[in-house]
Amino acid sequence: MLNLTDPSVHKSCAGLSRREVLRIGALGLGGLTLPDLLRAREEVATAGGSVRDVSVVLLFLQGGPSHIEFFDPKMEAPLEIRSTTGEVPTKLPGITFGGTFSKLGKLADKLAIVRSYQSKNGGHTYQDVVSARNPLKATMSALYARAAGTSNPNTGIPSNTLILPEAIKPDLKLRGNFEKNALPGLTSAGSLGSTYAAFYPFGGGAARENMELRLPQSRFSSRRNLLSALDGWRRNVEESGKLDGIDRYRGQAYDILLRGVGNAFDLSKEDPKTIERYDTSKLFDMKVLNRYNDMYRSSNLLGLQLLMARRLCEAGCGFVTVADAGWDMHGNNNSLPRLTGMKPLGNQVDHAVSAFLEDVEERGLSEKILLVITGEMGRSPKINGRGGRDHYGNMTSLCFAGGGLNMGQVIGRSDSQCAHPATEAYGPENLLATVMHTLFDTTAMRLRTDVPSTVSGLITDGHPIPGLL
Repeated sequence: MLNLTDPSVHKSCAGLSRREVLRIGALGLGGLTLPDLLRAREEVATAGGSVRDVSVVLLFLQGGPSHIEFFDPKMEAPLEIRSTTGEVPTKLPGITFGGTFSKLGKLADKLAIVRSYQSKNGGHTYQDVVSARNPLKATMSALYARAAGTSNPNTGIPSNTLILPEAIKPDLKLRGNFEKNALPGLTSAGSLGSTYAAFYPFGGGAARENMELRLPQSRFSSRRNLLSALDGWRRNVEESGKLDGIDRYRGQAYDILLRGVGNAFDLSKEDPKTIERYDTSKLFDMKVLNRYNDMYRSSNLLGLQLLMARRLCEAGCGFVTVADAGWDMHGNNNSLPRLTGMKPLGNQVDHAVSAFLEDVEERGLSEKILLVITGEMGRSPKINGRGGRDHYGNMTSLCFAGGGLNMGQVIGRSDSQCAHPATEAYGPENLLATVMHTLFDTTAMRLRTDVPSTVSGLITDGHPIPGLL
């Protein structure tokens, strides 16, 4: 913990103020202080340069988005199977997407769709999918944090971060938001320990507050006065030599927090035109969705969640998980009838993801950010008696964009009923391997001695989906 104190008020015999004016330190990440995190990150950063300069944004659509209404509409199939939203053309010859994805269809040359992916998961279990059921039960984001370090050494931003709708609207009242007891599994560190689980500063507690500089308004009424006071404090300690007793990690922590780690989470720092570009809050009225139990968990804030993800990647976060709920569309009393929930939620994904891809490209970050879109499962090929689709693990939506991977392609295909892969099937283990091989130089990783073999093996030994790398 590093405390900045006001030298103008009464001091103790140790030369420190009894009145704290500014407190900098614990970020609340697994009980570690920021200097601890920086130390851990530097230790691995110097280990052979195995961490690539790439970030991953995992857009996880909770509930099981229908693979048919997403990227495999199967309009030639019988009526009870084909996409209920129709289809739209794409930039790829002969390839169509579901009817709510017209914007993404125009960006299909920047996407890679896997039509033979199956999560092999038939329930609302997130951890199984994002950990590929590895022995450590550690999710992709946690494996990244263990091997890359828990924070970026240059900016102090946490390496593994979760963005829920509450990150945009902290007072949001969603009914559980995600399936009961399932959400923690989305970024769980398994046996690696909670230190490597995702940082979520909007979930209550002091985590976010400790990222902010907070001063009594009566003493420092403006940013200019704040900077003047801090400069004065720095001069005092430098002249007295007191900084000699603070190791370089604590000094780095001081510099990082003065630069404002919390700014990456603050959308008010963003250009209003960019905010408007991403904003999906006006696409549909939440009052309609709120009538249904499963739809109640959804929000219309996905666009700004992805904007925050882009800001975090720019600030040096290596793995951002963006979670969106409401995709459990059985057509019963818990969801809109006859899969009509696909229109508002599908249009939101279409708008938010296209805005993200275009923005990232304009900023020259397409090679630096890999977007992955999936969910815990797909939906049953045959529409049920209520006009909805039920849980189904044999086919699952999977889409990649950017990250230096090979775009503008569809990998694999489903059978005529969109029920099973008709070509080689890929699963969560291949997804994990693809992401890990994107984030790490696996040759350099194999030479590292600071990462347990149980972790490095999960990063290096898998089989990525062919054609992407």
